[in-house]
Amino acid sequence: MLRTRVANHGTLNDRSIHLLRLASPSQPVGGFSYSRGLEWAVHSGVVHDEQTANSWILGLLEHSYAPLDGAFFWRMMHALRMGSEDCFLEADAWLGASRESREMELEDLRMSEAMLRLLSDLAVPRARNFAERCRTYPAAFAVAAVHWEIGPSEALRGLMWSVVEAQVSAAIRLIPLGHTSGQRILIASVPVIERAAHQAEYVSDDDLGNVAPAMAMASAWHETQYSRLFRS
Repeated sequence: MLRTRVANHGTLNDRSIHLLRLASPSQPVGGFSYSRGLEWAVHSGVVHDEQTANSWILGLLEHSYAPLDGAFFWRMMHALRMGSEDCFLEADAWLGASRESREMELEDLRMSEAMLRLLSDLAVPRARNFAERCRTYPAAFAVAAVHWEIGPSEALRGLMWSVVEAQVSAAIRLIPLGHTSGQRILIASVPVIERAAHQAEYVSDDDLGNVAPAMAMASAWHETQYSRLFRS
């Protein structure tokens, strides 16, 4: 009887499992190929150990990703749930136009295309409709999340987790950083993701946007970096 109650209490529903799948690094969208400027930051010595990697990754999530990608993702999720394709595409266009470097613009576009191709192959109806019109990965992630009936709050946190996990994976390869250090950063990210998600949910239209000159310059300089592990 006790074993049955514990098992029932711990059961994940279908939406939760779909979210875990969408946020998984095994999702074939090429996220492992990009560093979002982190490779140049390591090359220059700005990021060189666990502490500086933690500050770079989680700082950018909270102060750059949340008020821009997170906030637009939140709007795109609600637009799709309300059936407003025009509002969805407008938010996607604004987000796409906000990329600070050519490298980041191409990363977003390629990952979006890969996600929508995958969704089309999985017979997700809206994927074909948006295949030629979406410009950003958060938009494609929103299409997937709405299809599998994942709530906006859960989807937002899943998207942010996938960003942090990809950056930690890059840091492990680049610094190099040990896997235990990587796990410490992931554990430390939990309250940061919660704060960042809350910020994204409540940021006003007037406050949409980010100012991350270090990441912008790092991404731009990475395009001409002599030796690169990650795509540019």
